[in-house]
Amino acid sequence: MRFVSYEYRGARRAGALVGQEIVPIADATELGRQTPMELLEDPPLQYSLAVPYEAATLRPVVPHPGKIICVGLNYGSHVAETGRSDSDYPVLFTKFATSLLGPLDPIVLPAESDQVDYEAELAVIIGRAGRRISEGNALDHVAGYAVANDVTMRDFQYRTHQWLQGKAWDACTPLGPCLVRPDEIANPAALTIKLTLNGELMQDSDTSRLIFDVPTLIRVCSEFATLEAGDVLLTGTPGGVGFRRDPQVFLSPGDHVEVEIAGVGHLANDVVTENSERGANG
Repeated sequence: MRFVSYEYRGARRAGALVGQEIVPIADATELGRQTPMELLEDPPLQYSLAVPYEAATLRPVVPHPGKIICVGLNYGSHVAETGRSDSDYPVLFTKFATSLLGPLDPIVLPAESDQVDYEAELAVIIGRAGRRISEGNALDHVAGYAVANDVTMRDFQYRTHQWLQGKAWDACTPLGPCLVRPDEIANPAALTIKLTLNGELMQDSDTSRLIFDVPTLIRVCSEFATLEAGDVLLTGTPGGVGFRRDPQVFLSPGDHVEVEIAGVGHLANDVVTENSERGANG
């Protein structure tokens, strides 16, 4: 089963996709802390309140995760294009819930950055809390999978050795379109992942090429932090990012970016400029 967070006629709900409709989950305004795995395994669906899928506005699939933990340099092709060497421990950084966008929302270019880049990624949604989770038990804590685009402001990312200032901008990370339960994914370690920019294929890989796979990432992250229902792990991007191309490619107004992961879903985002002038909000 697949689930979404959505808005319809001013009401925000979490619901299941049933045919061409969204059927709301009783007493759930969004996916995340309100919808642990036990609930998603047998959700109380309100069929009488179903709405047409095309009429709803999709929100980030988990609008308010307690934690967003991201992985850098997790595909060999991306490590190679950066000129870095392999590591025996994953590169980790964080984002905030305010960083998230809906799967069809426009990507707004901030006035401060001239190097806005794309990064196609598989997202893992945690559904059961745990600390110091073993790799053997890791997938028992996964509520499902989604698609993400880790949009990055490269000129800010490389101002220091830490990446936070380039990765955690408000409204920069499309996440969705839905949470796909693990029983719909035959093998999460063999999913094709592609990104196109204005119809041109820019990234093309599959999750078998992850250096640190999903169970490893869950083990590593849960060693230092309790993973809770609704937390999101972004597993890293393959080679082909714009910053490492020659010539470099950055997002511009009027661009259209799509990310697709086989069996998981599809993001489609237009690129626009900010309406307000720099500094208008202080």
